[in-house]
Amino acid sequence: MALRAYMASMDSRHPERTLDLLEPDFRFLIALPGKEVTGKSKEDFAAYIAGRNPVDRAHEILRHSRDGDLETVYGVVTEGGLYKGSFLSAAVVSPGGLLARYQSVFTTSFELVDWAGRTTDERSRA
Repeated sequence: MALRAYMASMDSRHPERTLDLLEPDFRFLIALPGKEVTGKSKEDFAAYIAGRNPVDRAHEILRHSRDGDLETVYGVVTEGGLYKGSFLSAAVVSPGGLLARYQSVFTTSFELVDWAGRTTDERSRA
């Protein structure tokens, strides 16, 4: 699954290697609390990666599916092992197995699927 490889690469110590998983005309929208990040090329995505804060971030995929060239994943993001929010992401995968289009929504205020690793304290703050 291409999205699993994408998430693992973004969480690695070398997220710039994620560019190897993208088509040259890769288009994306990443909706974060209070802003959207968009781009129309691998170069735009490289700029997004370069602007991210280096943290101990992990995307834990709780659900995934594939229908033809469309993949979707749902999961949670942790930093240093602590819950930060949840995401729902989708991608169109090219015939060559690279990401051609990507859309992701990240929220700190809603969980579609409960995450067993989240403490009662963390749930009460959301």
